[in-house]
Amino acid sequence: MDFWPEFLASSWGKEFVAGGFGGIAGIVSGYPLDTVRVRQQNSTQKGSAFTILRHVAATEGPLALYRGMAAPLASVTFQNAMVFQIYAVLSRAFDRNVPASDPPSYKGVALGGFGTGAIQSLMLTPVELVKIRLQLQRRSIPDNNNQITSYRGPTDVARSIFKQEGWKGIYRGLTITVLRDAPAHGLYFWTYEYVREQLHPGCRKNGQESFRTMLIAGGLAGVASWISCYPVDVIKTRLQAQSQSTPSRYSGIVDCFRRSVKQEGYSVLWRGLGTAVARAFVVNGAIFTAYETALRFFFSNNNNNNHANIETENTF
Repeated sequence: MDFWPEFLASSWGKEFVAGGFGGIAGIVSGYPLDTVRVRQQNSTQKGSAFTILRHVAATEGPLALYRGMAAPLASVTFQNAMVFQIYAVLSRAFDRNVPASDPPSYKGVALGGFGTGAIQSLMLTPVELVKIRLQLQRRSIPDNNNQITSYRGPTDVARSIFKQEGWKGIYRGLTITVLRDAPAHGLYFWTYEYVREQLHPGCRKNGQESFRTMLIAGGLAGVASWISCYPVDVIKTRLQAQSQSTPSRYSGIVDCFRRSVKQEGYSVLWRGLGTAVARAFVVNGAIFTAYETALRFFFSNNNNNNHANIETENTF
């Protein structure tokens, strides 16, 4: 019965729950645009985000835009909490000369973010693999000649992949995910820290920035990181969309890059960028705003409780 009060009284507990709130806010706010982005990336036909959005909603129903959301939503609390905790530890570890009372330098922030992105890829790869398979699954029309495999949900996808391909299949795309996330996270955290300090000088030390600052800094951090890694993300989507039950289109990262460019031109590497950028601003603005707000709430409550305890103790 005392677990949650004790858990939330610790710094790790506050970070964990705040990270979960941030992750949930980001997933729910940006998932429909993420579904559109994935379909744009994996399709050989050109089409605007609005065209795809309208087509999916009309032919498969609005809920199809949220297909596969359970996988990232189920893991987002732990994943987001670990990302922020790992970043906090690494940003300090790479910058030991900075006093604990001061925020880490921008160099520490960038290196800490780089390491965080590499480590979190181990958690993220299976989740994104399942998510992509579900997002690309279309509602099939019964056909006398063809039977299209239809997954019932994230667990069914994961079980099917593991049964057919084992651990190698579950971690399909790990290398390309690390290549995407390590540099992107370095830029992500650096941009957030830099922009919020420019918008609200001194906030990195006193933590008193406004909601507008959190939203804009978080949104721009997401935009910068996505633009920097987008071509790699296109390749990752195409590689993870492959399975043993379908003919393989690419033998690896380099082959996927060469064949995609040869068949569809260099513009294919930026297909869906507008969707991704719009989603990135919304999602990451929501993540940082929810995260920082939750932290303020928990620390404020903790301070009020400590104050109440002191007053109670002084009365006896």
